[in-house]
Amino acid sequence: MCQAFNWENEPIFIEDANECWQVRAQAEKERLVELLASYHLIDIEHIGSTAVPELAAKPIIDLMAKVKDFNQIEPIINLLQKHNWIHVPTREGEHEWRKYFIKIHNNKRMAHLHIVEEDSRKWDEHLFFRDTLRSSPTLVSEYAALKKKLAEQYSHDRELYTKNKSAFIQSVIKQGNRS
Repeated sequence: MCQAFNWENEPIFIEDANECWQVRAQAEKERLVELLASYHLIDIEHIGSTAVPELAAKPIIDLMAKVKDFNQIEPIINLLQKHNWIHVPTREGEHEWRKYFIKIHNNKRMAHLHIVEEDSRKWDEHLFFRDTLRSSPTLVSEYAALKKKLAEQYSHDRELYTKNKSAFIQSVIKQGNRS
């Protein structure tokens, strides 16, 4: 019987914004740029709630890296695993646009890495959502309230927590598509 790691089932907890998140993200980004330099890394960005000043968030740094394509993904997976990144395979039909990794420290998630291909529209959507929140205190406030409510409601179910945030995220992205 396989034993579950605590990080797989750790409760969702939303913290007030913390300026240290930017510092942690930059340090992690620099390490990843160095590690992935020979794999046609195009760009890497700090995304998600910890990338938005003043936004309450799970204290987990989200990064997104853009590569030319997934032709060299196996060597990337092997390399990242040697540096404490756990590859989380996607289930068929779910999130096939990315390769997903989790970095663990003291048996808790500390960072997520999403690797996407150069032509992925998800890259643009994530950056648009982040940048829109950065420029709108009203949206930051609304999103923080929603996240806190969902964290209480689904504290032990990351899938439902994430699923129930998606309507808000998609509404912000759709507003941008109309502009």
